[in-house]
Amino acid sequence: MRARHHFHIDYRGHSISATVQTGHTPVVEILVDGKETAHATTRDDRPVTVHVELPGDPPIAVSVRATPGPGVPRCLLLGPEDQEGHVMAPRVY
Repeated sequence: MRARHHFHIDYRGHSISATVQTGHTPVVEILVDGKETAHATTRDDRPVTVHVELPGDPPIAVSVRATPGPGVPRCLLLGPEDQEGHVMAPRVY
C-alpha cells in the first residue's frame, strides 16, 4: 500500500521540502523554494540520498537522506559542513 509523507526545513534562507511515497518502489521528491529540483527511487526500505543545489552565488550543494522505513519514513538534511545533519520536520497536508 502506498502512502505519501511530507517533510520540511528552512535552511540558509531557503525552503526545502521532501515527499516520500512509500510502497514496493519508494519515490523521493525534493523541492527547493517551491520548485521540484530532484527525485530518486529506491527499493523496499533502503535509504536513499538525493543531491540538490541551493540557489546562490556560488550555489550550495546539500543532500537529503530519506529513509522510507521500516516504520514511519524519516528525512535528514546534510549541508556542506554538517557532520550530523538536520532532522526535517514532518508536515501534515
